[in-house]
Amino acid sequence: MVHLFSYHDKYYIFDVGSSSLHECDEKTFRILGGNAEEVSDEEIKEVMSDVEGLRAAGLYEKPETDARPIKSSEVKALCLHVSHDCNLRCRYCFADEGAYHSVRETMSLDVAKAAVDFLIRESGNRKVLEVDFFGGEPLMNFDVVRETVYYAKSQADKAGKKFLFTTTTNGLLLDDEKIKFFNEEMENVVLSLDGRKEVHDAVRKTVSGKGSFDAVIEKIKKFVRSRGDKHYYVRGTFTAKNLDFSKDVLFLADNGFDSISMEPVVTDIPDLQITEEMLPCVEKEYEVLCDEYVKREAEGKGFLFFHFNIDLDGGPCLSKRVSACGAGNEYLSVVPNGDLYPCHQFAGEARWRMGSVFEGKIDGKIRALFAESCLFTRKKCADCFAKYICSGGCSANNYHYNGDINEPYGMTCAMMKKRIECAMHVLAARKSRENSREK
Repeated sequence: MVHLFSYHDKYYIFDVGSSSLHECDEKTFRILGGNAEEVSDEEIKEVMSDVEGLRAAGLYEKPETDARPIKSSEVKALCLHVSHDCNLRCRYCFADEGAYHSVRETMSLDVAKAAVDFLIRESGNRKVLEVDFFGGEPLMNFDVVRETVYYAKSQADKAGKKFLFTTTTNGLLLDDEKIKFFNEEMENVVLSLDGRKEVHDAVRKTVSGKGSFDAVIEKIKKFVRSRGDKHYYVRGTFTAKNLDFSKDVLFLADNGFDSISMEPVVTDIPDLQITEEMLPCVEKEYEVLCDEYVKREAEGKGFLFFHFNIDLDGGPCLSKRVSACGAGNEYLSVVPNGDLYPCHQFAGEARWRMGSVFEGKIDGKIRALFAESCLFTRKKCADCFAKYICSGGCSANNYHYNGDINEPYGMTCAMMKKRIECAMHVLAARKSRENSREK
């Protein structure tokens, strides 16, 4: 499969089978796209000769992979819902503002320890295990977070394992003690901040109904300054209320955050939901962001934007790319009472309960459903140029909007494809700069 696309005055050919990106002129672009009006036979012959050269090199219309998914019976990661409560009331929260459509509660240390034991027991021969502390707001149960880390490390030493820890937080409870702990123990920290004050405060409010921007911005800045070269992300969400979200990404960059993600909201709340008629605006905004991203990178003022960060030469092997998400199979979510779910976005839904860390077994039917799910079971992905980069999208979004984990959610697909085209343009611009420096 070959995907042709243009970006402003640039023309690109992406060969899906070889994952090769080629820049071409407008004439070549039109010929390959079946629009050869006002092009001579000689010019067509010349272009096709070049194409044959690419084909001979395995860089054009290369047969697509026959790699099979990597599916393991070993669990490698748990998402621990240490707090089903939150000190914010974000309107778009998929987790019902922390309560997950149930009672507000926190996880006990006994449950957290049992989850660690469960992970070690179910991890088989895996040496590196991952634990994500999630909520609600996990810092509302910081003592359990801290003691769980210490317990996991002590048990890992006995079992010949290593743990990597991640925490997602809104930053409201960050203080010197927690910053020090995070920098010592957390492999990654995800900090929720939506961008400009007026955007953030419109949807991320405190329990009392006030905007939370002023309460978190300096705490998050302080943490990032202390982080050094360790991983973190400032993660924002854009909604129908801020379709000019490039301004929010650049606001974050201008405030010293050099590792940023800005995700489209997934909600059915009418005034927040991103609808199909908004897609042209969203796609245009990705271009606005991409142009500034390329400009800043060329000036030596670049930052990392998660969705423009793709690797066509390396990255995960094809077997992993076609495997889709590990949710429900290698990755599970644990709620405060110890029950297991495929991931945090399925938590609390009775249909998806997979057992408990205390039961010593995982629901075989649900696990098999996720184990079988892969790029090849997502039939709509077959003709998509982005499939080996996207891997078929989010199973939870697919289920919640289409009733089937293997039925891709169209809105997410449309935005993903545009982001990937922008990311490819970033790669081409970077390569052009490198070539210019070598001359």
